[in-house]
Amino acid sequence: MAHPPQPDSFSESRLDSDAGAVFVLESKGKWWHAGFHLTTAIVGPTILTLPYAFRGLGWSLGFLCLTVMGCVTFYSYYLMSLVLDHCEKAGRRHIRFRELAADVLGSGWMFYFVIFIQTAINTGVGIGAILLAGECLQIMYSNLVPHGSLKLYEFIAMVTGVMIILSQMPTFHSLRHLNFASLVLSLAYTFLVVAACIHAGLSENAPHRDYSLESKSSSRMFSAFTSISIIAAIFGNGILPEIQATLAPPATGKMVKGLVMCYSIILVTFYSASASGYWAFGNKSNSNILKSLMPDDGPTLAPTILIGLAVIFVLLQLFAIGLVYSQVAYEIMEKQSADVKQGMFSKRNLIPRLILRTLYVAFCGFMAAMLPFFGDINGVIGAIGFIPLDFILPMLLYNMTYKRSKSWLAYWIIC
Repeated sequence: MAHPPQPDSFSESRLDSDAGAVFVLESKGKWWHAGFHLTTAIVGPTILTLPYAFRGLGWSLGFLCLTVMGCVTFYSYYLMSLVLDHCEKAGRRHIRFRELAADVLGSGWMFYFVIFIQTAINTGVGIGAILLAGECLQIMYSNLVPHGSLKLYEFIAMVTGVMIILSQMPTFHSLRHLNFASLVLSLAYTFLVVAACIHAGLSENAPHRDYSLESKSSSRMFSAFTSISIIAAIFGNGILPEIQATLAPPATGKMVKGLVMCYSIILVTFYSASASGYWAFGNKSNSNILKSLMPDDGPTLAPTILIGLAVIFVLLQLFAIGLVYSQVAYEIMEKQSADVKQGMFSKRNLIPRLILRTLYVAFCGFMAAMLPFFGDINGVIGAIGFIPLDFILPMLLYNMTYKRSKSWLAYWIIC
């Protein structure tokens, strides 16, 4: 049985056997680079599901949950950054979530629990990214070829092929310029979708808007929990230690600036997308608001140019998101590289690397074709992954790191 890594500083011997450590610790990341990574990890096309989440909560509870989730996750990520700063000052700089868990929580079952949760999140996000990218291609195709014969699974296969090629990019830090483009794309398609929803709501073909909730209390409760899980997944970030590790040491204080930058983008995008989409379609909102704008049984409800550009921008950003979240999975699969000095692209490493990454992306593509329910996938990811990792674990890590007394009032507030 494999043993978890023991916490220690990065010695020369460890660097010689750890390709991931070499790439990260040689990086020169600035706080705004962390902001780019954070924005790509959180602000993605999943915001297109926000109107769908609101239909299970309504206006008041929808905005309340959105605000509370935003405040709690910002605070959680802030606490985790403090824990990482504390460990770095003590000479133990961690570049992976599982190493931080082994240091603070020990090498027991919690270590493996963290690995399981993070792997589930990263795989779920990879599946969701491929699925949504396939849906984007299908939307473009159905608009250009109304009676075409291609099915969703065929577009998913196309996206999977592209992701296999892009998966050969080595590390987080090498994605910083791509993630800056991702940030710009997220703002661009959000504004386009908001404009399209407003146009749809004001057009003569505007759908009948009904903001009522489910009539049965059991159905209403189930929808509410699903919506809360979706919002949790949208705010989720299961790779914060890996992102903070891209910062050039000392990283103290830099992550907070990156978080402020990221949540400024969140404030603009999340609220505008949820308000405009739910206002335009009410409880008829689709799990992908683009499908609501292009219904199967009627005319397109917004100018084609707006929807077309939004779809293209979403598609491009999805590749960046897939690359960011897959890095952790790749690193786990390739964690023991005995040929670091010759580089990750040496002849010795190239074939195993190509095979492992191809198999991982192919698995995500297969699952996307088998589970073509984007909104439901978000809910599952939020329920089993992001909620424990982003809403519970940071508080636990903070209290155990700083060893707060249980009689201390803030201990119970933080918990």
